[in-house]
Amino acid sequence: MVSPKQLLETIESALLGASPPMAAQRVELMHALRFSLTSFQSLLSYPPPKPSDRSQVQSKSVRLPDSPPISLDDQDVHIALKLSDDLHLNEVDCVRLLVSANQEWGLMGREPLEILRLAAGLWYTERRDLLTSLHLLLRAVVLDQGLQDDILVDIQKYLEDLISSGLRQRFISLIKELNREEPSGLGGPQCERYVVDSRGSLVERQAVVSRERLILGHCLVLSILVVRTNPKDVKDIFSALKDSASEVSESNSTVKHQITFCLLFALVIAFVSDGLSTVPDKASVLSSNTSFRHEFHELVMTTGNDPIVDGFIGGIRLSWVVHLMLIQDGVAARETISSGSSSELSYLSQCLEVIFSNNAFHFLLDKVLRTASYQTEDEDMIYMYNAYLHKLITCFLSNPLARDKIKESKERIMSVLSPYRVVGSHDFAQDSNSISLHGTEMGPLPFNSILDFVSEIYQKEPELLSGNDVLWTFVNFAGEDHTNFQTLVAFLNMLSTLACSQEGASKVYELLQGKAFRSIGWSTLFECLTIYDDKFKQSLQTAGAMLPEIQEGDARALVAYLLVLKKVVENGNPTERKTWFPDIEPLFKLLSYENVPPYLKGALRNAITTFIQVSSELKDSIWTYLEQYDLPVVVGPDIQNSPQSMGTQVYDMQFELNEIEARREQYPSTISFLNLINALIAEERDLSDRGRRFIGIFRFIYDHVFGPFAQRAYVDPCEKWQLVGACLKHFHMVLSMYDIKDEDYEGLVDQSRLSTTKESSPLQTQLPVLELLKDFMSGKTAFRNIMSILLPGVNSLIAERSSQLYGQLLENAVQLALEIIILVLDKDLPLSDYWRPLYQPLDIILSHDHNQIVALLEYVRYDFQPKVQQSSIKIMSILSSRMVGLVQLLLKSNASNSLIEDYAACLELRSEEFQNLENNNDDPGILIMQLLIDNISRPAPNITHLLLKFDLDTPIERTVLQPKFYYSCMKIILDILEKLLKPDANALLHEFGFQLLYELCVDPLTCVPTMDLLSNKKYQFFVKHLDTIGIAPLPKRNSNQSLRSSSLHQRAWLLKLLAVELHAGDVRSSNHREACRTILSYLFAHGINDNGGGHSENSAIRTVSKSKVLELLEIIQFRCPDSTTQLSNIVASMKYDLPAEDILANPGNSGKGGVYYYSERGDRLIDLASFHDKLWQKYNSAYVQASNLGGEVELNNVRETIQQVLRWGWKYNKNLEEQAAQLHMLTAWSQIVEVSASRRLTMIEDRSEILFQVLDASLSASSSPDCSLKMAFILSQVALTCMAKLRDERFLFPGSLSSDNITCLDLIVVKQLSNGACLTILFKLIMAILRNESSEALRRRQYALLLSYFQYCQNVVDPDVPTTVLQFLLLNEQDNEYIDLPKIDKEQAELARANFSTLRKEAQSVLNLVIKDVTHGSEPGKTISLYVLDALINIDHERYFLNQLQSRGFLRSCFTAISNVCNQDGSLSLDSLQRACTFEAELALLLRISHKYGKSGAQVLFSMGILEHLASGRAINLQVKNLQGSLRWVETRVRRDMTVDVDRQWMIITPVLRLVFSLTSLVDTSDFLEVKNKIVREVIDFVKGHQSLFDQVLRLEIAEADELRMELINLVVGILSKVWPYDERDEYGFVQGIFGMMRAVFSLDSKVPSFGQSRVSLENQRNSEIRMFNLCYSLSSYLYFLVTKKSLRLQPSDASSSYPTSVELQQPTLSLLNSLLSSVTTALERAAEEKSLLLNKIRDINELSRQEVDEIINMCVRQDSISSSDNIQKRRYIAMLEMCRVVASRDQLIILLLPLSEHVLNIILLHLQESPVALDSTVTTKTITYGAKYDAQQDVDLLCGKLVPILDRLELLSEEKVGHNLKVFRRLATSAKELAIQKSIL
Repeated sequence: MVSPKQLLETIESALLGASPPMAAQRVELMHALRFSLTSFQSLLSYPPPKPSDRSQVQSKSVRLPDSPPISLDDQDVHIALKLSDDLHLNEVDCVRLLVSANQEWGLMGREPLEILRLAAGLWYTERRDLLTSLHLLLRAVVLDQGLQDDILVDIQKYLEDLISSGLRQRFISLIKELNREEPSGLGGPQCERYVVDSRGSLVERQAVVSRERLILGHCLVLSILVVRTNPKDVKDIFSALKDSASEVSESNSTVKHQITFCLLFALVIAFVSDGLSTVPDKASVLSSNTSFRHEFHELVMTTGNDPIVDGFIGGIRLSWVVHLMLIQDGVAARETISSGSSSELSYLSQCLEVIFSNNAFHFLLDKVLRTASYQTEDEDMIYMYNAYLHKLITCFLSNPLARDKIKESKERIMSVLSPYRVVGSHDFAQDSNSISLHGTEMGPLPFNSILDFVSEIYQKEPELLSGNDVLWTFVNFAGEDHTNFQTLVAFLNMLSTLACSQEGASKVYELLQGKAFRSIGWSTLFECLTIYDDKFKQSLQTAGAMLPEIQEGDARALVAYLLVLKKVVENGNPTERKTWFPDIEPLFKLLSYENVPPYLKGALRNAITTFIQVSSELKDSIWTYLEQYDLPVVVGPDIQNSPQSMGTQVYDMQFELNEIEARREQYPSTISFLNLINALIAEERDLSDRGRRFIGIFRFIYDHVFGPFAQRAYVDPCEKWQLVGACLKHFHMVLSMYDIKDEDYEGLVDQSRLSTTKESSPLQTQLPVLELLKDFMSGKTAFRNIMSILLPGVNSLIAERSSQLYGQLLENAVQLALEIIILVLDKDLPLSDYWRPLYQPLDIILSHDHNQIVALLEYVRYDFQPKVQQSSIKIMSILSSRMVGLVQLLLKSNASNSLIEDYAACLELRSEEFQNLENNNDDPGILIMQLLIDNISRPAPNITHLLLKFDLDTPIERTVLQPKFYYSCMKIILDILEKLLKPDANALLHEFGFQLLYELCVDPLTCVPTMDLLSNKKYQFFVKHLDTIGIAPLPKRNSNQSLRSSSLHQRAWLLKLLAVELHAGDVRSSNHREACRTILSYLFAHGINDNGGGHSENSAIRTVSKSKVLELLEIIQFRCPDSTTQLSNIVASMKYDLPAEDILANPGNSGKGGVYYYSERGDRLIDLASFHDKLWQKYNSAYVQASNLGGEVELNNVRETIQQVLRWGWKYNKNLEEQAAQLHMLTAWSQIVEVSASRRLTMIEDRSEILFQVLDASLSASSSPDCSLKMAFILSQVALTCMAKLRDERFLFPGSLSSDNITCLDLIVVKQLSNGACLTILFKLIMAILRNESSEALRRRQYALLLSYFQYCQNVVDPDVPTTVLQFLLLNEQDNEYIDLPKIDKEQAELARANFSTLRKEAQSVLNLVIKDVTHGSEPGKTISLYVLDALINIDHERYFLNQLQSRGFLRSCFTAISNVCNQDGSLSLDSLQRACTFEAELALLLRISHKYGKSGAQVLFSMGILEHLASGRAINLQVKNLQGSLRWVETRVRRDMTVDVDRQWMIITPVLRLVFSLTSLVDTSDFLEVKNKIVREVIDFVKGHQSLFDQVLRLEIAEADELRMELINLVVGILSKVWPYDERDEYGFVQGIFGMMRAVFSLDSKVPSFGQSRVSLENQRNSEIRMFNLCYSLSSYLYFLVTKKSLRLQPSDASSSYPTSVELQQPTLSLLNSLLSSVTTALERAAEEKSLLLNKIRDINELSRQEVDEIINMCVRQDSISSSDNIQKRRYIAMLEMCRVVASRDQLIILLLPLSEHVLNIILLHLQESPVALDSTVTTKTITYGAKYDAQQDVDLLCGKLVPILDRLELLSEEKVGHNLKVFRRLATSAKELAIQKSIL
C-alpha cells in the first residue's frame, strides 16, 4: 500500500519536474497509481467506528496490521476515542494516527489536547495529499504541461476508468457532505475546532475542510474535460450550485465564493464542451438525450426568491442557451431534423428572452468576474474559466438568433437613450472601469453589459483574440451608428481590451485610423481636444467670461478614447507605433484648465505616459510639453525660476489635489501625474545632479500627497492604494537611483545646525535622497506613514488580498514599503556617524517600538508575492547583523514561535517548487539559508539559534535538538537533505543545507548539539548520502553547468562535514564511535566486514581498490574549461574594438556599482548587466561623439558585438564557478583523507594498503594533464600525509593478532609495501614533479614527498630495534625458520638499487629542475632542493649523481654561494633565518658527499678548495662575536628573541665545523712526519683563522652544556685532535685548553640512574651520558695520539709535577686517567646489566603480568601513549618496543665505552711498561722542589693500588651481558693488571 504522502511525492517527481520523467519514474508512477486505485475510488471514505474496535482500544492493547500488539495508557485511549468521535473514524485507525503522529512529531511530553490536534492534523494532511495527487493527475491531462504523449495516454486512461466508476459522483457528494456540521464534515458542536497542520500551525478545522471542498471543486471542473458529463451529473451539480449559491448570499467567505464558481463553471464547461462535441468525430452525451433537455430546461427556467441564486442560474441559462445553439448547429450540419427540434427552438427563444430581460451578463460581470474571489483564484483555473467563456461568447455571437437578439437590444438602447440624457458626474467617476454599466434609471442595459462582458473575458487572456473572426465581426457591428455616449463608451472600452495584444493593437489602430466607422476614429479624439482648447483660449481672451464646461458625454467619450489610445500605443509593434501618432501635443493642452474634470486629466496623463517608451525623442518632447502646459510643479531643470512663476499662479497641482480632488474624494489627476513623473524620471540617464532638479516634485509628493494620505477620504479604496503606490514608487526611485557622496556628510552637518534652530535649508540646496534619509533617520512623516502601512501586519494583508479588489494594490504598496526600508538600511550607517545625535540609524528608530520590528519580520509569512517574503528576510538579515538583542526582543514580544514556524514554512514551500529562480538573490530559500549561515558566529542567542530551535533558556552548547518535536528550519533542512528531491530546482538549497550543517558543526557553541543530532541513530546523517550524491555521476556541462557546479559543492560540504565528525567526534560516545567507524569503513574499506576471516587479505585489497574515497577522487578528475581566455581573441575580429579588457581590469570597477560582484558562494563574477552598461557607455563616448553615425544598421552591429562579449562573460562566470567547485570538492576530499589518516585510520584494518591506494591515486591524478596547478598542490599535500602515515604505520602495533603473545616477528615490518609498490610510488612521483604546469610551491611539496619516500625505504626493520636484539630474540624463539634477516637486508638493498635505477632514467630532467630551483628559487625552495640533492647523493651508486653535479659545475657554484654567505655582513641581512637554513642545507649536501663516498668524497671537496671558501668570509667570526656571552650561559631562563638568535648561530657554526671535521678523515692517510701535508696545513690555517671560536668553545662549562653545545665541543675537540698534534707550536693555547677540558671531564662522576627511576630523568641522563663519554672518547684519542706519537709522558699525580701548576701546562695525570677508567667501568657494568635485564624481560614478555607490563610502559613512554581500554596484547607490544629502544641506547653506550677504556688502558700500560728510570728522573727534581718528603714510588703504588680493583672488574665483564667479544679487551686488562701488581711490589 502506498501512503498518500509517498503517492504525492511520486506524482510530483514524475509530472512537475523540469525535465521529462525517466523510465524508472514512469514505472514507479504507474505502480503507485495501481496501488492507490481503491483509495481514489472510495475517495475520503474511511471505516466508521465499530463497537468491537472501541472495546479493543479500551482494553489498552491494539494490534495494527503488520505490526505487533501496541500497549496503550489511559491518555492514549482517551485521545483515540476522542479522535474517533470528532472525525467519525474507526477507533483502530485512530490508534494508527497516534502512532504516525509520534513518528512524525514525537509526542512525549505534550499535552493531550496538543496530541489530539496533531493526530487530527496528520489525518487531514493525508486527505489533502490524496486530493492533491488526484488534482495533479487531472491537471496533467487537461492542461498542457509539456508531458510526453505516452505517459499522458496512460494517465488519461486511468482517470477515465476512475470517473466512469463513479468518481465524479463522489466529488459532488463530498462537496455537499463536507459542508455539513457533523463529525464527518465541518465538525459538530462537541468536536475540537482546531487542528495542527503539517507546518505546526494551529488552524481552524472548518478552514481545512473548506479548502478540501475547493480542491474537490477544481477536480470536478477538470474531470468534465476528461470524461463528458452525463445527465445525472449535470442535475446533481446544478442542485449543488443552488445550495452553494444560497450560502454565498449569506456569507462573504472567499472560499465559499470560489466553490460556487467551481460549480458554476463546471456546468458552463460541461454544456459548452458537450455542445462542441456534436461534430461527427466526437460523441456528445447530453445532446443525444431529448428527455434530459426537457427536464433540465424546466429546472433552469424555474425562478426563485433569492436574487443571488437566480443570478447564478442566469449564468447557467446562458451556457444552456449556447448548448442548445450548438446542438442546433450540429443537427443542421448532419442535415437531420429531429421531432423535438421545434420545441428546442422554443426552449432557446425562452431562455434568450429571460437572459436579456434579467441581464445575466451584468450579474456574471458584477458578482463573478469582477469579484476579488474570482481574481484571486488559481491562475490555471481562471485561465480555463476564461477560455470556456471565450468559447461560450464566440458561439453565442456567431449564432443568428443571438445576433438578432443583440441587434434588437442595441436598437432598443439607441432609441431609449438620447445624447442629452446623462447621469451625474459623480456616478461616472465613481467607477471609471464600469462606465457603461450606468445607463439610465432603468439600470444597466444588456447591450452595454455584453460589450463589457466581452471586454472582461479578453482583458486577462488577450491571446484568445488571435484569429477570432467572429469577435471582429461583432466589433464592426457594435461600432456602427452610436447615438449616445453610453454605448460609445462601452464600445470603446471593448476596443481597449481588444488592443491588449500586439495583433489586436494593430487592428484597433487600423479600425480607428480608417473609415470603418463614420463618427469613431483618432481624428475625432484629437479634433475634440483641439476644439475644447480653442474654446478655453477664446474664453480666457474674453474679459469676464467664464470657462465653458466640458459636456459629460464628451468627457466620458474622451476618457474611453484615451484608454484605447493608451492600450494601442502600449501594446503596438515597437517599430510601427513610432509613426502612428506624430503629434501628441493636443494631449497636453487641456491639462492646465481648472474646469477639465480630474478624471479626464488622469486619462490624458495615462495616455501620455505610454508614449515615453516609444522613443527617446518623444520622451524629451513630453518633458517640454509638460513644462509648457501642465499645472505648475517644479519639473524643469531650472528650479530657481519656478517659484517666481508659481507666485502669480493660483491653480496648481497642490490646489487641484487639496481643493478639487479632496472635495470629491477622488484623485485620478494626482495619481496620473505621479505615474507620469515616475515614468519620466525612471528613463533619466543623467544622474549627475542626483535629482536636485526634481526637488520640487519630491517636496510636493512628500508634503502634500504622501504626508496626509492617511487623513484623506476616498470613495474608491483602490484609488487610495494607487496614490500610495505612486508615492512609494517615487521614493523607491530616489533611494535606488541616487547615491551618497562624500560632500554630503559635511554639508549635512551644517544643515543640521539649521534644523536645531528651527530653520529650513533652502529648496535649491536640498537633495531628495538626503531629505528622505533624514526623514527615516529621525522617524518623521514618511517613516511614520510607511510604518502605518506595514503595522496592520501580514494577517491583515492576507485577508484583504484575498477578499478585496484593492488587495493587489495594497500588496504592491507593502512590497514597495519593505524595499524602501531595505534601501534606507543600506545607506543609513555611514551617514549616522556624521549626523548623530540628530539622526540615528534606522534600526535604532525601529527599536523604539518593538511592534514595528515584529511587523516587518512577520511578512515572511506572506506567500502570495515572493518579493514581499524576500524583502522581509533581507530586513531580518540586516537587523540581525546590527541588533545584538534582536532575539530577546522577539521573545519578549511573543513573536518568536510564529516566526520560527513562518521561516520553516517558507523554506518548505520553496523546497517543494519545481522551478528555480534565475536570480539567486531573490530566492527566499537561499536567503533563509544565507541568513542562518551568516548568524551562526554572532553572539548568542542569535537568529540562527532561534530559527533552528536551539534551547535559549539554557547555554546553547547544552541544547538537545529535537527536530521532530518542533516545526522549525532544522526539521525542514533535515527533511530536504534526507530526500534530496528535485535536484535541478533545489540544488542550491541542498548545497547551502550541507554548508549550514558544516558551519554548525565547527561553531564552538553549536557543534556538540549538532553533531550529537547528526550522529543519532534516527538520522545516521553522516553516511547517508555518500551513495546518493557522493559518487553519483556529475551532470553534463553542456546540459546544466550550474547544477554541475552545485553538485560539486554539495559533495564538498558533505565531505567536510564527515571530516569534522572524524576529527572532533567524541569517540567515547557510542553514537560518535559508531559513526566514525561507519564513515571509515564506507570510505576506505566498504564491505570489508562481509569478507569474513581467513582470506581477508586479498578480499580487503580487492575492496579497497573499489573504495568510495577513490571513486570520489575520480569524480573531480576532469579538465575544467579555461576561465582566463583572453577577450582579445574574441573581439579581435569584430568591427568595433570595445575596450572590454580595460573595463574588467580597471580597479575602480571592482567595488559597489562595478562590473564585478560576489556570488552567494563568494566567487568573484562579472556582473553582466553592469558590464553591458559600461560597454555601451564606452561605445557612446568613443564612436557616437566622434561621428554622427549611429544608424540602425550600425547600432545592430554594435549590439551583436556587445552580445558576443556578454556571451563570453556568461561562459567566464560559469567556468569560474565550476573551477571553484572542483577545487572546493578536492579540498574537502583532501581534508577527509588527511583527517582519517591522521586520527582515525587505526579503526580499520589493511591500513598500509589503504594508504598506498590513496597515495597512488593522488600521484596519478597530480601528474595528469587534466590536473590544474592548484589541484596538484592539494593532491601533493594528501600524498605527503599518506607517505608520512605509511612511515609511521610500519612500526605501529599490528592491531589484530591471533593471540595475546608477542613475537619477534611483530617487531619486524610486516606492513612494509612491496618493492614493486614502492617503485610505483617513485615513478609516479617523478612524473608529477616533471609535469608541464608547475610552480616552486608545488615542487616544494613534491620534494618533501620525495624525501619522505626515501626515509620510508631506508628502514625495513624498526630503527629503534637493534639487530643484536633481533638476533637475540631469534635465538630464543623456536618458530623462527621463516624470519630471515639476511633476506630482509637483501630485499632492502634491491629496493635501493631499483630506486637508483628508476631515478637514473629521468635523472637529467630531475636534476635540471632541482638545480634550477637551487639556483633561482626562493630561500625555502633552495633549501629543500638542496636536501633533495642530499638524498640523491645518499642513494647514489658508482658516483653517478656526484659526477653529474661536478660536470654541471654545481659544486663549484655551491662553494661560491657559501663564500658569498660568508662575506655578508653581520646580521645576515634578511630573512636571515631562511638564508641560514639554505646555508645549512648547502653544508649538509657537502657533508653528505664526504660521508657517502668516504675519503674519496672528502678528497673531492678538499681538492676543490672547500676550506678556502669557508675561511674566505667573516660570517663565522661574526657569529662568534654574537655568541660571546651566549656560549657562557648559566641561566636557564632566556629571552625568546635571544633564543632565536642563538639557534640561527648554531645553523651557521655547527654545520661548518661538521664539514671541517669530515675533512679531517684525510689526515689519517698522511705520514706523521709529513708535517707540511696540505690537508693538515689548511685545516690548521682554518683553526687559526677562527681562533676565538675554538677558544670560546674550549672554555665552556661542560657540566652545564646542553646537547647543541656538547656537539660543538665534540666537533672542536675532534678537529683539534686530528690536526693540532702536527703543529709544533702552541701559540694559541689550544693544547692547554684541551688539557684543561680533560681535567674537567675525566674527573666527573657519572651517576646513571637505575631502570626503576623516573622516566624523564632516566631518558635525560642516558642522552647526557652518551654525549659525555663521546667527548671523553675524543679527548682520550687525542691524548693517546700525544702519548704514542709525540712521546708525551704523564705524571702519576699532580703531586709529582715538576713545576707549580700556575706555570706548567695543566696536563692530565695517570691518576686522572684512572678516575676516568673507574667511571667507564662503572658505566660499562651498569649498561651491560641493564641491557641483560631488559633482554630477559623482552624474551619473557609474554609471561609478564599486566601490572609488570604497565610498570615498564610507565617508565619508558609517556602516559598518553596508551589508554585504559587497550588490551594486554597492545600493552605487551608497546612495552617490548620501548625496551628494545632502551637496549639500543645501552648498546650504543657499550660500543662507545669499550674503545674508550682500551685507549685509557693502553696509555696506562705504556707508562707502566717503561723503565723506572723515567720515573726516577723526575724524583730528583721533585726532591729539590719539595724536599725529602716527596716519594715517587708512593705515587706509583697509590696509582697501581687504585688501578688493580678496576682492572679486576673489567676482567669480570660478561660477554653475554655486554653482547660483544671481549677476548682482546680482557687480554689488555690482564696485562695492565699484571704490570700494575709488579710495579706496586717493586
